[in-house]
Amino acid sequence: MSQIYKNTIQSPFTPASPQKVTEGGTSFPFGSFNEQPTPTGLENSVAAYEAQRDRLSTAIDSTNDLLKDFMTFNSSNWQIRYPDIQPLATRPPVSSASSTPHINRSLRRSLSFADEPSQIRNVVFNKTHTSSVQRMAAPRRSLSLLPASEDSKEETHTDDVDIADSTHATGFKVLNLDLKLGPNRSSKSLVMSLERSSISKLLDGRISTQTKHLESLKDRILDTSSKVLITGDLNSGKSTFVNALLRRDVMPVDQQPCTTIFCTVHDARDNGDREEAHVQLPGKTYNLSDKATYSVHSLAELEEMVVDVEDDTRPPIRVYVSDTRTSSESLIHNGVVDISLIDAPGLNRDSLKTTAVFARQDEIDVVVFCVSAANHFTLSAKEFIWTASNEKAYLFIVVNKFDQIRDKERCKRVILEQIRQLSPRTWEDAEELVHFVDSSRIMELAQMEGPPPAETNSEAFEHLESALRSFVLDKRAKSKLLPVQTFVSHLLSDLDILASANILAANDEIVQAQAELERTKPILDEMKRGQDGFERKLESIEDETVALSGERAKARLTKALDSVVRGEIAPEAVGIELPTYPGLLDLWDYAHDVKLALLASLDAAVVLAEHDARQITSIGVNQVSTLGEKHLPQGVDRPKKVFRPEAMFAPKGGRLNRRMSGSIGNVGLGLAARRDLSNITLGDVFDVHQQLARIYRPFFADADSSFTSEDSAKESQALVPYGLTAVGVVSLIGGKTLATRSLVECFFRLADILRSPVARQWAGPIVAAATVGLGYYILSELPRTIPRRIGSNIRQALLAQNEENERWDDQTAGRVSLETKRVLRAAAWNLRSTFAGAMEERAEEVRRAEAGKKKAEQAIGWFENVERRAEDIRLNAGFRVQQNHKQILA
Repeated sequence: MSQIYKNTIQSPFTPASPQKVTEGGTSFPFGSFNEQPTPTGLENSVAAYEAQRDRLSTAIDSTNDLLKDFMTFNSSNWQIRYPDIQPLATRPPVSSASSTPHINRSLRRSLSFADEPSQIRNVVFNKTHTSSVQRMAAPRRSLSLLPASEDSKEETHTDDVDIADSTHATGFKVLNLDLKLGPNRSSKSLVMSLERSSISKLLDGRISTQTKHLESLKDRILDTSSKVLITGDLNSGKSTFVNALLRRDVMPVDQQPCTTIFCTVHDARDNGDREEAHVQLPGKTYNLSDKATYSVHSLAELEEMVVDVEDDTRPPIRVYVSDTRTSSESLIHNGVVDISLIDAPGLNRDSLKTTAVFARQDEIDVVVFCVSAANHFTLSAKEFIWTASNEKAYLFIVVNKFDQIRDKERCKRVILEQIRQLSPRTWEDAEELVHFVDSSRIMELAQMEGPPPAETNSEAFEHLESALRSFVLDKRAKSKLLPVQTFVSHLLSDLDILASANILAANDEIVQAQAELERTKPILDEMKRGQDGFERKLESIEDETVALSGERAKARLTKALDSVVRGEIAPEAVGIELPTYPGLLDLWDYAHDVKLALLASLDAAVVLAEHDARQITSIGVNQVSTLGEKHLPQGVDRPKKVFRPEAMFAPKGGRLNRRMSGSIGNVGLGLAARRDLSNITLGDVFDVHQQLARIYRPFFADADSSFTSEDSAKESQALVPYGLTAVGVVSLIGGKTLATRSLVECFFRLADILRSPVARQWAGPIVAAATVGLGYYILSELPRTIPRRIGSNIRQALLAQNEENERWDDQTAGRVSLETKRVLRAAAWNLRSTFAGAMEERAEEVRRAEAGKKKAEQAIGWFENVERRAEDIRLNAGFRVQQNHKQILA
């Protein structure tokens, strides 16, 4: 019986040509699967393995440092752009008369970024080295812009694209942002719709995950043991295959799905040759030497422990079994390396367990995937193999229950084609990695008593065991180190793509920043040079307009006052006329109407002065606007406030001041409405001083020749009260507006005069003269002199200094010019603020462009250093490449 399992025969799968073990263009300094090392060769292989392991450990540390620097740079200096790379064939082709493209179609791509999906660039993958010494080092998988001369060339189909490269030639192998969104939504469409900052954070999280994974990979290669994960779909014979490897029934099997929890099979020698099952206790970390961390169960209880377990959080069960075969036959009892077999639940049992299997494969050295010969690969199986191939490249594929298939050749052809698409490297070494067996038949032979039958059909399984044993034990560099090296190589390749793509993005930003500087900096310099002249011109417009408004108002008011003094209506006072003299009996009303008319004409002059100010201010505002058009750059919003001349001089309540509204009686709120100016006094009707001087000066000159003109003036002043009293008496007779108080005052004043000797002496002549003069005055001069006298009194009252020591004309002209200044100051301030804002905006654009340019230049330097560091990691780790044109993309 034992002789059956010691025979080794040739597998029926013979490739067309010998295949060298490579991954992504990298090769290991070890032989092929078929090579059997001699004792000396084995020692050399162990030494080489340890040296490569140490180099790989150093490469992991260096890569991890590079990833951490990526995260720091991403969060602090530059939001790393996430590229989307597609074959040019997916874009509309550009026809050209050219027939022979210079750049192979397999290297040409279209590049866009997730935050700018519409900005598409044609790029080409590059294979570059910094020196001839590094010719054998793995090349950088970088990008550069496709030359314009090549961009229009016609693309031709080529068949020299490496299968392994074509799988991921359009994207990332490790750092892809793969979001699980369900069957109806695309993760790519979501990524392409996010903002740059959001994508940067997603990428940051992805990189952080890989740093943790690198730590676990380092622990894996430093671990002297090897883990073999046996997984597959439901009812694919996983547990039966484990039992076949052990040649005994250990794992429970059934026609229905049986294993629902991870079971790790160890050599019982690790447990003191005791066969038992250990279950880790909740809240404990499993430690074989500490029995307080686990519970012990017999192997007979194993079926109950693994079947229909609903608790998905339970840790794996550790099963310790004995293999009585020799170390040259047993896999777990080999005398070289501690090997554990992990029996996993079926992939398509439920989503949680499937996710758990996906997660466990990261810590596995060798993956053995079981597939039913009758069912082939399900969707879950294809996704798992595709994911595992990214890291491990080589998978053991066990096609179970093969003896039950009638058309075996067709089954092999279909399954091998599926493997070729899912794991190209596995397909290339299908002779050693893909095995069509029947594990249940091996268990039947193992349990059979007596000599085995002549035809056992066990050769295929024996070949599987030999290949698996060789791969795990003799070729540990391939089984244990190569998956890690593959992952690190893919990760460095992704970093190369990120770095080169971001160099292109940074160059674009430099071009954009330079264009922005060429646009905005001359504008800013021009605004700075013209700023002083702009301010001076603006101040000049304001000062000149305000001065002109005040001067024009002062001139109009002075002209109006001069007309009023002559007893005339102010010029241009439309609709205002002096009243007609009604006669002596209505003298007082006549004087009152004359005064109102004159005051109203002055109000009209003020209105006209304000109208002039509105026109002058409008001109000034237009000059300010013209100045803004001259000094403000294009694209800057002009001040939007609209000047309304009618709003000038309006009361604070918002209504316009209606100074002219028809008849004199309702002129408005101007001078005519002031009671202190519109009330009539005796002085508005009679010029007493002048009339008395005319009457009594001849009498004083004849009586005493020594009576000088100075004495006459003094005497005239002394007699004024008496003359006023006399006139008062006359007025008492003819006037109808004198009140009782005036009568009393006149009576007492007359008594005082009569007590004076001088008055008694001249009383008769004065009364006679006054009577004559008054009669003459009333008949001839009174209608003509009242307007002049009232105008003179108005002028005297208005030009007298008020409490603020200001004359009416100066005060009114100042008010007009102040309103003009207020409007112009607002317009000038609005333009100044717009100019200052525009200049600050241009300055900010220049600062932003300069900072963006500097930041992009620093980013280019940093990403170029990333490429150098990645290349050094490859060189120091001993990653090597085939000198083959198919390996351009690494």
